[in-house]
Amino acid sequence: MLSKKILYAFTLLFWLSLTSFAQSEEKTMVKKIEVTGSAEEEIVPDEIYFAITLKEYLGDNKKKVVIDKLERDLYNAARKVGIAEENLRIEDIQSYNYDWYRRKRPQREEFLASKKYTIKLKRLDEINSLFSYLDAKGIQSTNIDRYDHSRRDEYERDLKIKALQNAKEKAEYLLEGIDERIGGVLQVTEVNTGNQSSLRYREMSYARMEMAQAESDQAPSIEFQEIKLRYEVRAIFEIR
Repeated sequence: MLSKKILYAFTLLFWLSLTSFAQSEEKTMVKKIEVTGSAEEEIVPDEIYFAITLKEYLGDNKKKVVIDKLERDLYNAARKVGIAEENLRIEDIQSYNYDWYRRKRPQREEFLASKKYTIKLKRLDEINSLFSYLDAKGIQSTNIDRYDHSRRDEYERDLKIKALQNAKEKAEYLLEGIDERIGGVLQVTEVNTGNQSSLRYREMSYARMEMAQAESDQAPSIEFQEIKLRYEVRAIFEIR
């Protein structure tokens, strides 16, 4: 008899626990809507990192034009264009000899040094001005390494806020269609959009640049586009 009472008490306790859990679940269930908001903007880069490689070469008199002279010319040219010295940085140093493998009987090999520099610019037209002061034969190659904007963080912050505002507006007009109203935000998640910046510069030797200029009497071709920033957020709002 006692064991039946104990069994009944356990059964009653279990049933009350289930009822309480079900009521708790009903109370915590919230109607919600999930939407994605976005915002984008195009900005003109004001930090352009231009790479230029200088190389020693043998002049018409077979005398080597040394890298020290080419480097001084580069710093002087940068100063004339208005580029601060701290915006020039050496990236790499090499030496090479292109003719040794052509000789059946090796002679005195003339190793030629090269240096790669990165120059921080504000405008693309500074490149053409820089070229006008440099020795064409002493330039091996040039290219745009990277580019950015000095206020990129500010643009990103504003775009993320606009993306969240866009998500809220979207949730509001979607709910208006079914006579519902938006409540508070329950969750916000940033979506990785893989922002792509567009800027193209055709890498070429200065000898080829000089040929192109001789034919067209124009500066080297530079194709330029703005940086496109785009951000998305996924937001969950309560439905009142």
